[in-house]
Amino acid sequence: MALQIDATIQYILGQKNNWWPKDLSLEDLKIVSPYNTYQNTSLPPKPIANPGLESLKAALNPANTDYLYYVSDSSGYNHYAQDLDGHHANIEQYLK
Repeated sequence: MALQIDATIQYILGQKNNWWPKDLSLEDLKIVSPYNTYQNTSLPPKPIANPGLESLKAALNPANTDYLYYVSDSSGYNHYAQDLDGHHANIEQYLK
């Protein structure tokens, strides 16, 4: 299962001082790169960012959930779903 993380596409497109340059398009998701987690099912070859302490703690002590998907709304709040139908519903509700 591909990770399909937008942040990896933004990493490919980003420039110094503009790491999140634009809303992604469907064409952006087709960029050929080892960092493209829409096209590759493996992890990127190197990290795309340095985690903070809270992220490291969360990785060591993950929450016990059935969530496989998330979207971040314009205020930065995450909305989670257990299946693809729920994920698509969150996209419709929070991103369009």
